[in-house]
Amino acid sequence: MLVPNTNDKNLEHVAIIMDGNGRWAENKGRPRLFGHQAGARRVREIVESCPDLGIKYLTIFAFSTENWKRTQIEVSGLMKLFKRYIYKETKPLIDAGVRVRFIGDRVRLEESLVKLMDQLENLTKGNTEVNLTIAINYGGRDEVARAAKRMARDVQSGDLNVEKINEETIPRYLDTHVLPDPGLVIRTSGEARISNFLLWQSAYSEYEFIDTLWPDFTAEIFSSIVNEFENRERRFGGILK
Repeated sequence: MLVPNTNDKNLEHVAIIMDGNGRWAENKGRPRLFGHQAGARRVREIVESCPDLGIKYLTIFAFSTENWKRTQIEVSGLMKLFKRYIYKETKPLIDAGVRVRFIGDRVRLEESLVKLMDQLENLTKGNTEVNLTIAINYGGRDEVARAAKRMARDVQSGDLNVEKINEETIPRYLDTHVLPDPGLVIRTSGEARISNFLLWQSAYSEYEFIDTLWPDFTAEIFSSIVNEFENRERRFGGILK
């Protein structure tokens, strides 16, 4: 049973590095794609738990710019899995009032997948219950580089004064420009690194690294972590009084 979030620290955005699908499958003597399939099923449970926990924004790391280094079989299988996920989850997401956005560089993705992503974004754009952002072919450094190119073009065209570029300017050019920064970033599977995920946005985020593999990450575990957030002292560079 989920424990509703009663904290008063306004945790509205949680980001998750969903790690451990392959190891979960290997531990069971199954192919890595079996783990990815189990991980995809877990996403629905976590998304559905967000309203009770007061979470308005959930961002999940589905495929990084570095994941292309994996075997062709695994990459191809993941791309097919993304398509199946969109086909299968479109109606449940709409019915649950979930708005879906995708971040990352779409240039390298198959045209058929990009079309499905565009359609899902359009079909859910009026939903307000939960904002689900899915990072596909995403890397924090790549995102900043693409943002820099967009800023350079605006400077070149005269739409942006280079002398007025500051910390408030840059976020407007990031993939996440319509989202608040995450207050909490969770990584599953026991790895304690951020893996090029939301580098700019998570500058002041709290981090939680847990040993649980993603396919075993339940709504109850999620609820426990979110409720623990209220015990953290967030100073943002200042001193608590």
